[in-house]
Amino acid sequence: MSDEQKLKTASERADVFLLERKYKEGLQESESLPDDLVAGFPGALGGKYYLIGFARKALHDEPGAHAAFLRAKSAVEEQLKRNPDAADVHVQLAKVLAYLNEKDSALAEAQRATELQPESKDAFGGPEIATGVAEVHAILGDNARVIEILDGLLARPSAVTVQGLKVNPIWDPLRTDPRFQALIDKYGAKI
Repeated sequence: MSDEQKLKTASERADVFLLERKYKEGLQESESLPDDLVAGFPGALGGKYYLIGFARKALHDEPGAHAAFLRAKSAVEEQLKRNPDAADVHVQLAKVLAYLNEKDSALAEAQRATELQPESKDAFGGPEIATGVAEVHAILGDNARVIEILDGLLARPSAVTVQGLKVNPIWDPLRTDPRFQALIDKYGAKI
């Protein structure tokens, strides 16, 4: 396999482990990727450390998660210097900042991403950005805003699905919120 194929395969494996809540395995998969290999692909270094931070947080390793999110922040900020109008990079930075408890900065980056790639101008990429913005609000604990965004995304064409909401651990903080369950029930009935 080429380096790019190895990176993609390892990244996808890490994602699957996280979806299965096999955080140790996802962490091992992410950490096994050499930084020098990962750095050769745009966005990959920030993504690696975001996954490491996410897994460490899920494993209740707060200092390890914080350190990983700081490395992700640095990598994503470096990427933004090269491409300041990349909405997906702004939303990635927003998620990292949210995990670092930099609420105002996270919300500002999420807003910037939405301005750069609104759904009204990009029917494919816009909903992806909106999903990332919902994730930022989930990390920050703003369940009402998350549910509002997800309700809109489920009502129109987007990659958000009831099945995805049921399995993705990013939505775990909402599982006990009756509004989230009502959303699942509302759109699950249409399947």
